[in-house]
Amino acid sequence: MNAPIMLIEQLNPNECNLIQESSADGKTMWLNGICMQSSVKNRNGRTYPLSEIANAVKSAQSKIAETGGCWGELDHPTSLQVNLDRVSHAITEMWMNGNDAHGKAKLLNTPMGQIAQELVRSGVKIGCSSRGAGNVTESGEVNSFAFITYDLVATPSAPGAFPGTVYESLTTKIGGKVLTLSEQMQHDPAAQKYFVKEFQKWLNSMQFAKK
Repeated sequence: MNAPIMLIEQLNPNECNLIQESSADGKTMWLNGICMQSSVKNRNGRTYPLSEIANAVKSAQSKIAETGGCWGELDHPTSLQVNLDRVSHAITEMWMNGNDAHGKAKLLNTPMGQIAQELVRSGVKIGCSSRGAGNVTESGEVNSFAFITYDLVATPSAPGAFPGTVYESLTTKIGGKVLTLSEQMQHDPAAQKYFVKEFQKWLNSMQFAKK
């Protein structure tokens, strides 16, 4: 049998239909919706049997119960390892609803979590990207799927509004100053606040440009 391979499956905003929820005091934000689908061929030509997705959800539920949540990142990762400096959210609940796996994630006040919150507040649609490892048959059916997490992908309504990654987009639009800030802001609360402020200004300028 071939060694398991990394599997990343993206659901666009219309497919996952993430819904924003906020705490009564407005200080905490969650997103919930579909994070994985079974029994349908996805855009990568792969199909996940219902049993594989159901087992993945059970595994995630056990991890959540043990550790308090599954960490996820903002934007596409490059490996199965969760990079703590890029964590944006914690998955606090997962459950099955028919053929679909649903998840609820708390957006954190980490640098990446703040970006995700600002994107949501500004009306940018968010998609889900599941991450795991498994085997794929010649017909495209996935088996022995080991779920790691699901990540958040910012998908603008207008194609090309966010070229490349978030950092590349910011660097392209408002210069290298923000890139330098992003490298330093992990341990600097003042830098984080400045970053969010500048990011909001950039979003506003993009919205104005589309009118």
